[in-house]
Amino acid sequence: MEADSGSKPASGGYSSAANGGRTVEECEDMIRRSLRRSIWRKAGCITGDKFIKAAHCNEEIAGGYVRGEGILVCSNHMNIQDEVNQVVIHELIHAYDDCRAANLDWANCAHHACSEIRAGHLSGDCHYKRELLRGFMKLRGHEQDCVRRRVMKSLINNPYCSEAAAKDAMEAVWDVCYNDTKPFDRAP
Repeated sequence: MEADSGSKPASGGYSSAANGGRTVEECEDMIRRSLRRSIWRKAGCITGDKFIKAAHCNEEIAGGYVRGEGILVCSNHMNIQDEVNQVVIHELIHAYDDCRAANLDWANCAHHACSEIRAGHLSGDCHYKRELLRGFMKLRGHEQDCVRRRVMKSLINNPYCSEAAAKDAMEAVWDVCYNDTKPFDRAP
């Protein structure tokens, strides 16, 4: 993932980012607002003010987590606070899993699948309103279908997981990982 610094934010609440999205500075402000409302500080895994960064991303992704580096939110793919909140929570679930599981191996399809299941389920990424905006009109059972679809999308991008291995891994860990809501008391 390549990133650059972006341009200065515009006054009056409108973004000055070219081609849509937000500038890096605007996105950093949105990240700070997102973290103010979260329970992550008490989870005990996050250290340092630079753990979550905003950047202009050349890839078509909303963000990502990299072990040892932290979380990146792609400012040029963010438009509203809710989008930033969802990306931050999704990536923080991965960081939390990495922190609490001493032997988590991202090259292991089952480990990766479990963290993706948890992140998809707990981040709100599969809320029915988001699904409707994506063009998925199913009203019953949409959340689990969405989580499964998005887990597979992530796993097939893992060079260590074939599509068949990804599907098998997701099915093998589904019940345990879908029902694991830590650090929340329940799924939001």
